[in-house]
Amino acid sequence: MTLSELSTENVSVLEETTVDQRPFVVVIKATVFTIIILLAIGGNILVVLAVCLHQRLRVLTNYLVVSLACTDLLVALFVMPFNASIELTGKWLFGLPFCDVWNSLDVCFSNASLQHLCCIAVDRYVAITQPFEYPNKITKKRIFQMICGVWSSSLLISFVPIHMGWYSTNEHLEYKKTHPEECPFVTNKIYTLISSSVSFWIPCIIMIFTYLKIFLVARRQALLIQASRAITLELSGGDTPGSTQRLTKEHKAAKTLGIIMGAFIACWLPFFLWYTTTMICGDACPYPDILISILFWIGYCNSALNPIIYAFCNRDFRKAFRHLLVDVFWKGRHWGRDYNSYATNGNYPLQRQSQL
Repeated sequence: MTLSELSTENVSVLEETTVDQRPFVVVIKATVFTIIILLAIGGNILVVLAVCLHQRLRVLTNYLVVSLACTDLLVALFVMPFNASIELTGKWLFGLPFCDVWNSLDVCFSNASLQHLCCIAVDRYVAITQPFEYPNKITKKRIFQMICGVWSSSLLISFVPIHMGWYSTNEHLEYKKTHPEECPFVTNKIYTLISSSVSFWIPCIIMIFTYLKIFLVARRQALLIQASRAITLELSGGDTPGSTQRLTKEHKAAKTLGIIMGAFIACWLPFFLWYTTTMICGDACPYPDILISILFWIGYCNSALNPIIYAFCNRDFRKAFRHLLVDVFWKGRHWGRDYNSYATNGNYPLQRQSQL
């Protein structure tokens, strides 16, 4: 998930970019790129299969998770390999027409990723702050409206201005026609400001404030849960009531969301700080070429991180991944029979419901 956008002031820097062609450097870079791409492809396919094939994971929040995983999968299939080819060869190998398509996909998927996280944050916010109204407010129809809105806005901010030529300057558009071996994405300042704000800064601010509110409410509810549990044990000797268990589960889901949001910001904040800084100061802020590559691929790593976060933080996803990898893909067993048997053999007890 990236925005390969460079300000107009950086055209000369981009044109002078060279790639280290020493064999050992190429091998190391190719190995790193391949690992990141394969992890992103494999991990996000696992997320999609886990939700589609395992009924316990088919809850509304996970529809957004699947859409986010599809976004990361598309990044790994249609963005990363072409960026890797530029890093390895130092030139664009796929012709001028596809250059605009690739840049459009790049911007589209970046915007879609962060907007998905915003939608998931809103979903968790309602679940935590309005638990009794949640089933009426967050319905299957509303979730699909969110997904359609995310993809529609992402397509509008990427394909339309890029293919209409609104994103750049006349000088750069003419330069591209005479240099088909290059695929820079040089934007004018208006598009740079709008795209970076819509794709990162505004959604990031919304997510931070939303999650801060979730944290404050969750901490207050945690005290109520402890008090309720103590009273219940004292009066009846029983365990926590069902409503308290549900709130506990929502808090765990919110914690997972916080980790995912933190990972996204950690991966992409360095890139957007560099991008914004170079847009403001232009040639007065020089930087080495290798810095650009590092920042881009740190951002790309985020597409491979989310499945790992699910595996470590969510018990149901972890069980589903293990089942798919070991029993289905490795041993060739039928997925439905073996996964359902986990509920009866006691080795992998299933929870009643799984959230993000």
